[in-house]
Amino acid sequence: MSQTADPKPRGCDPEGLLYDVAVVGAGAVGLAAALALARDGVRTALVGRHAPVADGRTVALLDGSVRLLRALGAWEALEPQAAPLAEMHLIDDTGSLFRPPPARFVAREIGLDAFGWNVENARLVEALRARARAIPELTLVEHDAAGRTLEADRTVLALEGGGRVAARLVVAADGGLSPLREAAGLSARRWTYPQKALTTILAHASDHREVSTEFHTREGPFTLVPLPGGRRSSLVWVSAEARAEALFTLDDDALARAIERQAQSMLGAMRIDGPRGLVPMRGLSVPRPVGPRLALVGEAAHVFPPIGAQGLNLGLRDAAALRDAVVGGRDPGGDAVLSRFARDRALDARLRTTAVDTLNRSLLTAFLPSDLARGAGLLALSTIGPLRRLVMREGVTPRLGTPTLMRG
Repeated sequence: MSQTADPKPRGCDPEGLLYDVAVVGAGAVGLAAALALARDGVRTALVGRHAPVADGRTVALLDGSVRLLRALGAWEALEPQAAPLAEMHLIDDTGSLFRPPPARFVAREIGLDAFGWNVENARLVEALRARARAIPELTLVEHDAAGRTLEADRTVLALEGGGRVAARLVVAADGGLSPLREAAGLSARRWTYPQKALTTILAHASDHREVSTEFHTREGPFTLVPLPGGRRSSLVWVSAEARAEALFTLDDDALARAIERQAQSMLGAMRIDGPRGLVPMRGLSVPRPVGPRLALVGEAAHVFPPIGAQGLNLGLRDAAALRDAVVGGRDPGGDAVLSRFARDRALDARLRTTAVDTLNRSLLTAFLPSDLARGAGLLALSTIGPLRRLVMREGVTPRLGTPTLMRG
């Protein structure tokens, strides 16, 4: 049954519609989940207000994520605003006694023009939001959820300001602090790091040549990722909390000089060309991302540092996998659908979380065996072709359990 977008919620009273799925959270993952479901005829409501934050953050959308956006009809409008990542370079800048040569990864080695495309977060959300407004099968309920009541065959969401939305399945895409997850009592393991990430947009004198460069330092990764135009890049600079806070307070000229020094002047003179943000480094993992008529996606299910372009891409795989489970089941909120979704996501989420956590912690210690292991790993990737290609393929899109809309 089709519903057009309307700022007044529909299906928000006891006699209103019973949706198959209500997605709570209007960020990129929530929007992608709602669009993926609605395109296959699943009666879907997207609950939440959209309030983008200007913090200079971008996302490197890996190949599988781009395939998903194509399937959702959002990529055509977004592509001109995205820059391809044709190569990725990893440089050890820790001062370790065992310092391997830079590792170079080239997308054409695995048959791709690019590993992915880098785009500003706000533009990604805008493109998905525009697509959601154009889909009559998707109802937009532009009010925040204020509570959840579980009934026999449905969940009823109370809305701020009054009204209700009833659905057989509620999808929590409401972030790392997820009120829905907390209210459902789902256990989560949490941890923190003694770091913060400075994010911003840069203009620079030299062309980036579609190369993303990540310096591994003793305080965390310093990463430059291409943006369209050849002479603009995004920055994620992970460093000790005190240093990150001091950098954040610098004026634009002083900050640009500090970035150029850290980048070893590889892109020439720098200029701050966008907003900046300061992000605490933390982690969260939910062992089983489902509850009674509830599924968690994105940061409601897993949070880890912005390293290796894994975070949002993992959340988009959640969204695509949820679509597969719901479309293939009879009751969207039934045990069979939720068990399939939890099973399909368990290994992927665990592997990505462990890999990012291990790499980040290895940079923070000068323990020689840890340095040796990390250095030997980079050296192996640089010199052993089959291993390098395997890691590149798995990093872009896992072959095991790839959701339907992300397959080539």
